[in-house]
This record gives sequence, C-alpha cells and structure tokens, in this order.
Amino acid sequence: MQPVDFTTLTAVCAELRADWLPARLEQVYQRDRYTLALALRTLDQRGWLTLSWHPQAARMGIEDPPPRTPDTFTFSEQLRHQLNGLALVALDPVAPWERVIDLQFARRPGEAALWHLYVEIMGNYSNVILTNQENSIVTAAHQVSVQQSSVRPIQTGQPYELPPRLTGAVPSLDESIERWQERLSLIPGALKPTLLKTYRGLSSALVVSMIQAAGLHPDQSTDRLTDVEWRQLFECWQEWLRQLAEERFQPGWLPQGYTVMGWGAIRPEKTVQALLHRYYRDQLNQQEFSQLRHQISQKLTTLLKKLDQKAQEFRQRLSQADQADRYREQADLLMAYLHKWQPGLTSLTLADFTTGEPVVIPLDPEKNAVQNAQALYKRHQKLKRSRAALEPLLAEVEAERRYLEQVEVALAQLDHYGTPEDLDSLAEIRDELIQQGYLSDPDQRYRSMPATSTAFLRYRTPSGFEVLIGRNNRQNDQLTFRLASDYDLWFHTQEIPGSHVLLRLEPGAVAEESDLQFTADLAAYYSRARHSDQAPVVYTEPKQVFKPKGAKPGMALYKQERVIWGEPQRGSTYAPVTEL
Repeated sequence: MQPVDFTTLTAVCAELRADWLPARLEQVYQRDRYTLALALRTLDQRGWLTLSWHPQAARMGIEDPPPRTPDTFTFSEQLRHQLNGLALVALDPVAPWERVIDLQFARRPGEAALWHLYVEIMGNYSNVILTNQENSIVTAAHQVSVQQSSVRPIQTGQPYELPPRLTGAVPSLDESIERWQERLSLIPGALKPTLLKTYRGLSSALVVSMIQAAGLHPDQSTDRLTDVEWRQLFECWQEWLRQLAEERFQPGWLPQGYTVMGWGAIRPEKTVQALLHRYYRDQLNQQEFSQLRHQISQKLTTLLKKLDQKAQEFRQRLSQADQADRYREQADLLMAYLHKWQPGLTSLTLADFTTGEPVVIPLDPEKNAVQNAQALYKRHQKLKRSRAALEPLLAEVEAERRYLEQVEVALAQLDHYGTPEDLDSLAEIRDELIQQGYLSDPDQRYRSMPATSTAFLRYRTPSGFEVLIGRNNRQNDQLTFRLASDYDLWFHTQEIPGSHVLLRLEPGAVAEESDLQFTADLAAYYSRARHSDQAPVVYTEPKQVFKPKGAKPGMALYKQERVIWGEPQRGSTYAPVTEL
C-alpha cells in the first residue's frame, strides 16, 4: 500500500487551507481504532475531515460522512469535550520537510490558539495528539510508554516533543546541478536508494515516478549516467521542488497507485483528497474483504463438516432402527417354540413363519426362553422409539445444511473485491451469521441490524427488462418478499442452493422466450450449479413464493412453478449493468 509522503501531505494541506479555513468544529466521531472524523462547517459548506493514524493508510482529508452507529471510543469523547464549538483557524507543518501537521483551534478566527491537534503521518509511528496552550499532552490516539520507546514516549501530562530530526540533505531550488550531482555520485549505487538516502522529504513512489519521468530506470547506477541523463533527472527534480513551492499539483492515477505530480498518470483526478479517499478506501476494503471472507469460509467449512458427520451418525442409527421388526419377529418365533429351548444355549435356529427359511436367534445363556424373548421385544420397542426421535433430528440437520450451503453459494459469488458494494454484501453475510448464532459478536455491534441493502446485481434482458439478483440471503429475502410485484417473475434453481432472481415486468408486459432463457441462465450461474453444463431452473409469480414460519433467511417454498433449463456458462458471459 502506497503511504502518504511529504509531497502528498503538502498537497492535501494546500487544498484544505484554500477551502476549509476557518471552519467551525461541530462534531467529532471515531469510525474505528485508527480513524477520526471531524465535522467542519464554513460559510459555504459542511464536510467531514478524516484524520487517520492507520499503520499502512495514515492520511488526512475530506471524506464521506461516518456511519450512524454509536461512537464508543474514549479518544473521540475527550476531543469532543475540549474542541466542540471551537474554530479551526490554522493548519501548518510543525517544521520543514516533516510529515506532522498542527491543527490549531481557537474561539474565533484571529484569536490565539487554545488547543493544538498534531497529526503525525509517519507509517507505523503515525499518531494524533491533542495538546493545550502550554504544549502539554492532554490525550493521544496511541500512547507510548517509556518501555515502548525511550527516544520519544507519548504520555498524558508530558510536554509534546517533535519526532527525531530527519537525516539527509535539505532539497533546495537554489542548489546547483554540480553540487546535486556531487552528492548523489559520492558513493556509486542504484538511483532509487541513493536518492532516498541522500535527501529528506522523499518517498519510494515519488522517486520511482521522478526517475521514470526522466526516462531512466530506478536500478541504474549513478556512475553510469551520461551528462544528458543527469540533466534530465535534475530537471524533474527541480520540477518537483517548484510544484512544492508553488503548491501546484496534478493528482492522477498510476497503473499501480497514485501520484500528485502528474508523472505517468493514466487518468487525472479532480482533487488530491478525492484521490486519497478512493485509493485508501479501496485498499482498506480489499484487506477487510479478504480477512472477512477467509473467516466466513473457514467457519462454513467447519460447520458443514460437523453437520455431515452428525447426519451420517443419524443415518447409521436409523439403519439400525430398520431392524426393529426383525427383533420382534425373532421374539415371536422364540415364544412359539419355547419347548425347543434348553438351558445354556447361546443361539437357537427356528423356521420363519412365512418363508420357512431358518432363522438364527442369538440367546443369553443366563436367561430362559421367555426372558430372552422379552429382551428382544424391548429391543424392538427401543428401536421404534429411536426412529421417531431420529427422523425429525435428521430433518433438522438437513435443513440447517441446506441453509449453510445457500450461504456458501453467496460467499462463492463474492470471490474478489471490486467495489464497496462487494464488501457491504459480504458484511451482510457476516451480520446474518452473527444473528443466526454461527459467529460471535463480542462487541455487540452487528446484532439486530435492519435489512436496508439494495446492492443487487443488475442485468438487462434482450428485450430490455430489468433482472435483479440477490447477493446474499438478506438481499434474497428483500428481493422476494419486499421488492417483487405481482407482475414480476421469480426464478431459482430447482432443489439447488442459489440466489433469488427477479425478472421485473411492467403491467401488461410479456416476457419473450429469450428473456426467460436469459434469466434462467443467470439463475443457474448464480447457484451451486455454476460449473455444470445445465441446471433446472423454476420460475413462478412472486405471490406463489412464501417463507415458512421460523425459516432461516433466504429459505423459501414455491408452487405452481414451471421449469426451464439454464446454462450457467452462457450466463457467465452476460454483462451486468451498474446503472439502470
């Protein structure tokens, strides 16, 4: 993940100073353990300033409003107590080439600052620290004890100290090309590490883009550069310093990452803040998506394995119960031929009443014939009772297994992160499993969450009708039992776990055969039969689909259905649409 370097931070601060100073602080909200949001209002606008001390994604800038969930963090509560209602009057670096920004808060613009909120964008050492006028630390996002760092402890009540001074030469527009080249040529080595070690304020991404903009390679050795190549690189070096001095930046997207200098950009972005917001949102979402998907996948695998073992055990016991009548028949035979019993026998062979075939009856030599018959009758009754008890238990296990397989199908469809809606759909699966008791929720943050998602997959049939597909059980229920109208058609793979699919029709509209086949192909593709050549798909009117009382999310029964064969591989070639 590309870190925010000094150049990017300078560009962000330039935009914030131009658009958001002065501003009134109206609210403080902590999104998570690494991210703070400050609600700012100016005469013209209102927005949320994000301050993040995430080890890999530390940043600042205007981003989306936070979610409407309770804020339970102590750090944000302390900031609210001290800063609410004050004005953000300044936003300045604490020292040249440092990635530490001082947000100053006063009662009103023009007055002396009462509080300083230091935002330190320094990778693993990133932090947000509040100090008073005396420069004493009041609170910090991450406190550092003396045991953790003897160089720079950060504790409440202690004076705030700047990070250790940077090493390396200070970049300057006044430096001549001869002196600049002399510094870099002192110890021959590859261009990229040499630049990073020699001068301060540089980052790996910036240096690589600068070298490439000069037409060179980052691994080229400094002792092999021609005078022309040195000149090309120096021109890019000075262009960087001029843009910093003039606060003139060109945010854009690189094939891998972003730039605020315009070098190598394949697509421009309106503002640096929009660039950072989208980049780090997607990067962090990708991380969370991978972790959450792995967690859910592991849990489903474990649960389904246990259910398979339990079902196999029940079936074995039921197969034993199938022998109940045999024990009763043996007892009847023994009672009919009591005179053939003799003391000490361990078995007795008698002719079957119906077939006349010999039947070997095992006996307990310590019991008489009547006692052995009574034992067989008891065995018969016990097995009959066990069947009555085992059949509903097996049905319950099979129903639970079908439900988890349905969840597994939804998870298989979310195989990679593409948009924030993918993470939202995966989070809904997580929330559902928490509500159903399959996952723990120690923080009690995801219980009883309303089903408000509308991030369905969307397609268009050949005739232009809209097709909606649920991406998880919560969306399936919403699609089938809340959104569907009497004119629509409901599709689902027959006896195969899969998504609910809705073909939306206007009053009086009739779907062509091609529309039905198109929708059936999609229903087959978004099911457990995705890798099959064909799969049976049923379709019916939504009013013929109902949820049994007490059924789990996504489970439904239907009637008056018709069957059409869907081809999953053909469905995989259909392109979804993002806007309809």
